[in-house]
This record gives sequence, C-alpha cells and structure tokens, in this order.
Amino acid sequence: MAGEEKGGKIPRTTEFEFMGPIGSVLMLVSLPLTVYYLYFACQPESCSVFDLPQVTFDLSDYLDRDAVLIFIGWMLFQTLLYLAPIGTETEGVVLRNGTRLIYKINAFYVVIISFAMFGLGVYYDYPLHVLYDKYLQLATTAIIFSYLLSLYLYIKAAMGPPSAIAPRGNSGYFVYDFFMGHELNPRIGKFDLKYFCELRPGLIGWALLNFGMVLKIYERGEQPTAAILLVCFFQAVYVVDALWHEKSILTTMDIVHDGFGFMLVFGDLAWVPFTYSLQARYLVDHPVHLSNLAVAAIIGLKLLGFMIFRGSNSQKDAFRRNPNDPALKHLKSIPTQAGSRLLVSGWWGMVRHPNYLGDILMAISWSLPCGFNSILPWFYPLYFIVLLIHREWRDSHECKKKYGQDWDHYCSLVKYRIVPYVY
Repeated sequence: MAGEEKGGKIPRTTEFEFMGPIGSVLMLVSLPLTVYYLYFACQPESCSVFDLPQVTFDLSDYLDRDAVLIFIGWMLFQTLLYLAPIGTETEGVVLRNGTRLIYKINAFYVVIISFAMFGLGVYYDYPLHVLYDKYLQLATTAIIFSYLLSLYLYIKAAMGPPSAIAPRGNSGYFVYDFFMGHELNPRIGKFDLKYFCELRPGLIGWALLNFGMVLKIYERGEQPTAAILLVCFFQAVYVVDALWHEKSILTTMDIVHDGFGFMLVFGDLAWVPFTYSLQARYLVDHPVHLSNLAVAAIIGLKLLGFMIFRGSNSQKDAFRRNPNDPALKHLKSIPTQAGSRLLVSGWWGMVRHPNYLGDILMAISWSLPCGFNSILPWFYPLYFIVLLIHREWRDSHECKKKYGQDWDHYCSLVKYRIVPYVY
C-alpha cells in the first residue's frame, strides 16, 4: 500500500490479496456455495461429507416473502436501535487526512433490547422456530442482500471523493475492488455502514438463530440436551462480550484498513449467522448426550479460551489508548521509528496474537458438544484456524512495511505467532 498522493487521491493498489481479480471471482462464487453446501450436507436424515447433498430445485425453497420480510424487518429494527438516542459517542483512529470519525457506542444496549424482544416473542408464543423452518430462505435473502449492498457501495465509492477510497481496494479491476471494498468508511450522513454491519445485524442475528434452534426442539415436544444449551450459551456470551467491548473494534484491521465491500458485507450479514450457527442446527436433529465430566471439561476449555481472548484484547486496547497508564507500568515494550511502541511482555510477550489462540480454544469448545460422529459441525474451528493464520500473515505483512527493522527486532523477541512453542 503506497502513500497518499497530492490532492488526497489514493494511488492504485499494486499488492493483491486472495490471488487478485481471479481469486476474487472464485470467492464471490464459492463463499455463497459454501453456505448452501453446509445447509444441504447437514440435514435431519444425514450430516456427512461422504453423502451427496440432496439439493432442491424449487425456487420457493430458497426464497419466499416471509423470509424477505423477516430479514428486512430485522435490518430496519437494528438500524433504528443504532440511531436511537442511547449510548455515547467516541472518536475513531486518526485518518489519512488527520481527522477522526465519530462513532455511536450503544451496541450493548442493542443486544440486550434484541434479546428482550426475542424473549417477549417467546412469552407471547410467537412461532420463532420459524428461524429453523425458514433457515435456507433467510440465508438466500442475506446472500442476495449482500450482493446488492456491495454493488451500491461500489457505485457510491466511484461517485464519491477520491480521498475516501480504500487503499486496498483501488486496483482498477472492478471485481477485485468490489470484493475488497472500494471505499474505506462509507457513510450516509453520520450512519457508518461498515461499523453498523460489523457487530450488529449479523452477530446478534447469529445468537438469535441459535435460540430459534432451541425453540424448534420445544416445538417438537422434545427437551434440549445439555450439548445444544452449552453451544447456544457459549456463543451468546461471545456475542454479548464483543458488543460490551464495542469500542475495541475501532482499532481492528477491518475498520482501520479494509474497505467495505463484498468480503466484509457477506461475512457480516451472511457468513457469520449462517455458518456459525451450524453447531446448533446440527444438534436440533442429531442430539448428543454428554456426561457430567464432559460438560465440565468443555466449560473449562471455554473459560480458558475466554480468559486468554479477553485478557489479551483488553490489555492491547488499554495499551493502544494510553501506553503511559500506571496500570500498565509492569508491561515491557520497545519503541519504533513509526512513533508507537510494541508490547513484548504480558499476554503479548507469549505470542504475537494471543487473542487468536483464545479464539481458537473457544471455537473448539463450541464444536466439542457435537461429538465426533460428523466432521461438519467442526467446520467452524477448522475454517477459523485457516482464517486466523491468513489474518496473522496479513497483519505481519503490514507491520513489516510499517515498522521495518523494528518489526524484525520485535519478532526476535516474540518468536511464536499464535501457539507458544508450536507456531
């Protein structure tokens, strides 16, 4: 990524990710197909990679009015809560032009209200098991919406000021920039589209989809097992924790560096809710009965992962906001020519990405309740390990460009990337 040109114009992207334009085409096709594959491969009759998925060719099985109305209603509901006069405001990181954007901080209130509304629906016997019944139609609606929103974002960026372009999505190749995101911080007035989608509709929707899976079990006159209750509870805690620490996302790669295109749009609105809920959907039709010892071991792994994940993220966020905080005086860091400092002790002295390690351990704890009769419920941790390794590579590449020899020195002090003494 080159520096900014005179007049605020962003230079052309010269370093491609995901194999460039060809890889982008493959991703635009393969990502939605993966969502469909996971749905059809994991059905009540069978959930196996060795069985040929029974695909339907009836259009109404993919899309119907109810699913469209549910999806649009959900997006509007989340938009209204985002705009509601609750919460606070905070500044983001410094942009290329020296300014900072203002962000609304109210996601924790939003998730509590969303959960409460869902609870009211249960109390008044609203058929919320429709989330299971219309799962495929809802997924299709989310996929179509992701394509349409991404197209709007590309057109908006093309018609906007050159200074708003994302450096990573300015190659001149439509398909690549469409995928990577042509604009860095697309907004409609003060409404930040990327920031809104990153944490709210897809993430909260994932938790509610899980709740809908449990209600499907009750609708059948059955009782949910400890396995599905663990999965739903673990993942709901993960969502609530992310929204409680909403401010921390403002320093992440997605917000600071990546443009808002299909990669993030689809990931936020379709991939997260409709692949991350696979464990709960599997357990609706393939219940697993866990021993008390197994439940205790799974909870222990989840707590360990959460401790590493939250502890390291909080430590990093506090250091970024105020490296001179007396509460952080026990931490060692090294200076860089870029003006910032790099932590080399605490959680961040163990490995370069302890938060990734915690994330992986939690991901495993979400699949363990599904047992080992099928590998499909293990899709999430397997995919997530690949994703985090790739993200670590991207981050390391950017840090090498930013810090130069200081990054080499840092790597000599913190030798392991994600797993101590392993990787």
